[in-house]
Amino acid sequence: MEIFDPEKPYDLDKRIKAFVLEIFEFVEALPNNSAGRNVRNQLVRCTSSVGANYRAARRGRSNKEYIAKLGVCEEEADESCYWLELCIDAKWNTEKRAEPLLKEANEITAIIVYLIKKAKGRL
Repeated sequence: MEIFDPEKPYDLDKRIKAFVLEIFEFVEALPNNSAGRNVRNQLVRCTSSVGANYRAARRGRSNKEYIAKLGVCEEEADESCYWLELCIDAKWNTEKRAEPLLKEANEITAIIVYLIKKAKGRL
């Protein structure tokens, strides 16, 4: 599974959306018990929030609003890392799918942190 193709032009919006769609597929393989359902719900919520808030940030009315929305993206992307790490630790890593998702979540988090720092430099 390759979430992001480095040969294609960079588009963070598309990259985040592809990540969210991969998460939608991944969570279907999680256990159907109370812990599995909780992780499934949390993971879907936080990853989809990254996409929604990034979209909102791009439409921000000011640099401060842009930074604030990106801050929410950073928190939610980092939370995605946490839930994916739990899946790996709980041995819910069906077909080794969690590692590339965790790598992508970490990369998206790092990109968002960079964008925040860059925007703060404009203030």
